[in-house]
Amino acid sequence: MSEWKKSNWRNKPRVQMPDYTDPTKLHAVESKLSNYPPLVFAGEARKLKASLAAASRGEAFLLQGGDCAESFDQFSADGIRDTFKVMLQMAMVLTFGAKVPVVKVGRMAGQFAKPRSAATETVDGVELPSYRGDIINDLDFTPEARIPNPDKMLQAYTQSAATLNLLRAFSTGGYADVHQVHQWTLGFTESEKAAQYRDMATRISDALDFLKAAGVDSARAHTLQTVDFYTSHESLLLEYEEALTRLDSTSGKWLAGSGHMIWIGDRTRQPDGAHVDFASGVINPVGLKCGPTTTAEDLKVLMGKLNPENEEGKLTLIARFGAGKVAEHLPRLIETVKSEGANVTWVCDAMHGNTIKSATGYKTRPFQSVLGEVQEFFAVHKSEGTIPGGVHFEMTGFDVTECTGGVWEVTEENLSDRYHTACDPRLNASQSLELAFLVAEELVKFRQNMDLAAHG
Repeated sequence: MSEWKKSNWRNKPRVQMPDYTDPTKLHAVESKLSNYPPLVFAGEARKLKASLAAASRGEAFLLQGGDCAESFDQFSADGIRDTFKVMLQMAMVLTFGAKVPVVKVGRMAGQFAKPRSAATETVDGVELPSYRGDIINDLDFTPEARIPNPDKMLQAYTQSAATLNLLRAFSTGGYADVHQVHQWTLGFTESEKAAQYRDMATRISDALDFLKAAGVDSARAHTLQTVDFYTSHESLLLEYEEALTRLDSTSGKWLAGSGHMIWIGDRTRQPDGAHVDFASGVINPVGLKCGPTTTAEDLKVLMGKLNPENEEGKLTLIARFGAGKVAEHLPRLIETVKSEGANVTWVCDAMHGNTIKSATGYKTRPFQSVLGEVQEFFAVHKSEGTIPGGVHFEMTGFDVTECTGGVWEVTEENLSDRYHTACDPRLNASQSLELAFLVAEELVKFRQNMDLAAHG
């Protein structure tokens, strides 16, 4: 096998990537980025890989969430804080249900590029190139805005660095204190609409009270005040990814310095394509989206390329089928993994298969469909004797109205109230936390079933 180089992808078929019209400008941006510090470090990526390995064995659980696509216009410290806050609340509830550590990975500090179902879009008879995320072009529907601009990579880097800086401060500066996080959650359950979740919240309170009585409180236990928080994104724009790839002096291997974890989307997982080639050579944990068209043969080849040494925690398979379709597709992929003896972490993306167009014209995702897919994911793993290792949601800490349903009953008529996403609909803060309670219930049932099987 020839030696992997970070530029090898340039010799492979590429899809879902822009054609830059000014090669000189592109090269100048790539050169500048290649001299910038990496956004993440190899030791962090190795630590995340070890945590994902634990999730594959049922000794941890992955919570991956954040924006569909980050934007330059909506960038703010409050936005970062609010999404981080909701993920901490979700993680606490999931930790209580799973009785294992929750690995927290944000779709943040790099999730700027988006694959599109069509290369162009037409409005009022005018056809223009599709918007592909703020790192590539602009959302405004004008010919100038839709021209891919390499300089936007520099802005994406700057915003990612600022986001990471704030996340690291929140993670270690006391904001993540477990007692404070629980107080936020209690506020959610005080509403009559969320009364069904009060019992679990009360049990979490009892557990924290016990710890305090036993002398384990935030003032004495550093682990109750700090969290590990990682970043992830789809490694779609490979010019950006290559420019931030660095040689790890400890291992002598290559690190994708753009984020702790990268993933390959359902539209870019061609076994001989550019995106698979790039991801095959970095030491970061890699996610692979698996949709209804993923074949057993493709999965075998992809697992061999993306995790040639069959390391635990290296490869996460992110299932995205849609509610009502999990039992049709997931078992055959699980069988393929079993037959290959492959080490993978199974994660449920309950968002991308459940996008519909509402009667009012807005793209949305019904809360019940998202929950339904998670429940089916757990049911299949229970019947197959395999481990559901985590969940992957598109969500925000903002009070948006983009997904219907939930205890606050967002309806199709409400969608226009606060529909702010540039691409796909996201769960709002209360829907995200409600979902965490419901997933925690699934984890409790799964854990009880495992215990029965172990002692049966």
